[in-house]
Amino acid sequence: MPGFLYNVGATAMCTHGGPITAIPSAPRVLVMGMPVATIADQFVIAGCAFNVLGAPHPCVKVQWLVPATRVLINGQPAILQTSVGLGLAADQAPQGPPTVIVTQTRVIAI
Repeated sequence: MPGFLYNVGATAMCTHGGPITAIPSAPRVLVMGMPVATIADQFVIAGCAFNVLGAPHPCVKVQWLVPATRVLINGQPAILQTSVGLGLAADQAPQGPPTVIVTQTRVIAI
């Protein structure tokens, strides 16, 4: 599904409202002056307030499941605003899909 390229300056949140920060592995391709995110990058979540039976069980990272199919950056699929991912807790328990709220609006990929 086409969508805008996800760059490091994008605003995204986990299902529970924790902000997602992209840590680029190879920041060679820039969009709007910021590196484009790929599936090889790390996506960490800080500040997730999710609790299970009163005990904290926050999301700590995002694993992207459906990246771009036609756009590769350094051999790795790019992440799009429409990409499907899954927030994970420290014990790898799935927590729900992340939401990309704001990203650049100049480059669309498939």
